[in-house]
Amino acid sequence: MKITRVRANNRRRVFEVCTGRRILHFPYALAEPAPTPDNRIVELYVDPELGREGFTYMLQDGTEGSVHIDDVLDYNGDPAYLRDLLLYRLTLEAQKRIERCGLSRREVIRRLQTSPSQLYRLLDQTNYRKSVDRMLELLGVLGCEIELTVGEARTRPRRRERTSARRAS
Repeated sequence: MKITRVRANNRRRVFEVCTGRRILHFPYALAEPAPTPDNRIVELYVDPELGREGFTYMLQDGTEGSVHIDDVLDYNGDPAYLRDLLLYRLTLEAQKRIERCGLSRREVIRRLQTSPSQLYRLLDQTNYRKSVDRMLELLGVLGCEIELTVGEARTRPRRRERTSARRAS
């Protein structure tokens, strides 16, 4: 997902990130380094070096930080992003399990009643056009027990370690 525009809203203390479809908010407090009233944003732009999938800002003291669209989507609980994240995690688990299960790939294909190319698409972590249902079927064939846990939503998002923040020289 590409970012078309980003704006700093100092009143609400959030970045307003515009994508093609909507405006998403990302609080200053989750950015690293975090802008403060004493250390305001002096420059803010959609970063072409991040493929327009992130934005970069510079503070008055010269420190610079970047935020990727994945962080913004995660904070906003975007359903499409969460689905893709679930598919990615299920695919990585299926890749591990297919190596350890002891079944040949031919047997897995037979039990899924599918084709070899479909199995390889299911095992491709970059393919997001597959269904969660089909991934659950594959994991079932590989001997996995799947549990779905529903819990309370986080009231305050936890701060994640960011590797993209950098200090200007």
